Amino acid sequence: MSGGVDSSVAAWLLKEQGYRVIGVTMQIWQSEDPDASAAEGGCCGLSAVEDARRVADAIGIPHYVMSFRTEFKTKVIDYFTEEYLKGRTPNPCIACNRYVKWESLLRRSMEIGADAIATGHYARIRRLNNGRYSILTSAGMTKDQSYALYALTQDQLSRTLFPCGDYEKTQIREMARQAHLPVAEKPDSQEICFVPDGDYAGFIEKEAGDRTPPPGVFVDRDGRELGPHQGITHYTIGQRRGLGLPAGHRVYVTQIRPETGEVVIGENEDLFQSVVKGTDVCWMGMQAPKPGEEIPVVAKVRYNHPGERGILRLLEDGSVVCTFERPVRAPAPGQALVFYGTPETMREELSGGWAVLGGACIA
Repeated sequence: MSGGVDSSVAAWLLKEQGYRVIGVTMQIWQSEDPDASAAEGGCCGLSAVEDARRVADAIGIPHYVMSFRTEFKTKVIDYFTEEYLKGRTPNPCIACNRYVKWESLLRRSMEIGADAIATGHYARIRRLNNGRYSILTSAGMTKDQSYALYALTQDQLSRTLFPCGDYEKTQIREMARQAHLPVAEKPDSQEICFVPDGDYAGFIEKEAGDRTPPPGVFVDRDGRELGPHQGITHYTIGQRRGLGLPAGHRVYVTQIRPETGEVVIGENEDLFQSVVKGTDVCWMGMQAPKPGEEIPVVAKVRYNHPGERGILRLLEDGSVVCTFERPVRAPAPGQALVFYGTPETMREELSGGWAVLGGACIA
């Protein structure tokens, strides 16, 4: 229970359905100072703990706080920092889901006798005709969160419930009002939970210390210098704001070169790619195919990407390559390439959604 409306309604729904529910809030903030901790941790800071406790009281379930500081620091904060130092664009929510919410929270929940964990994610779980568990996109595609869940294992999926996945966000808020939950009107969190002010570069400088990359130069694709920049941790692929270049028209970050400290600037059309490679592959709704086998998919290259049809192939080294029917814009190294099966390609009824076949880290 993060203290938000989604996880609160998830707990209420399960209680209404007859489950024996225990509310758990993860303690992930790193500061020992109470005032700092109240502001830090976003969905899991001290104020969120109090909101979750009030909801638990309202629906009549016990509430506990479990500390995952160490796991969160190692698997999320350190990963986030190291990826930016390498000129990549990490997705900390995927890392948190994979290593903290499921690997650590699920294990500890099983140790105290729970049968499953439930969250407020907008996604659905289905056992496919091939016998494997998969995550389906949510009934309300505008809030679908299946992209950030692709790394969950078969065992984890078998012990997970997503009560909100069959509803739209507006329906969830209305349920919260009807149930008189104290967080019914609480706004959604918009920033990464451990960087509530949105200053990623400042956060990384604080974490990395003297390893923070120094200022460098912008160059065009032919290597011509265009002007100074603040350091590679200030930029991501596809960025156009905050560059400070007098180009006279819109220009974009098209490549980051950590080995030289250069940030490459180009045109919008330079951002489009037809072939995207992924490493560290996780298979979910299907087992790994044979190398070279072609799998028709719909794939996303970022959370809010609507998805594009393509052909997925497994390479001999275990990585995957997706060749898209139409080029996709700004696939950023470090983000996820998540591939889905559709009812047509899988010849299976999927309740109006797509099924996650797997995902990988964009190379």
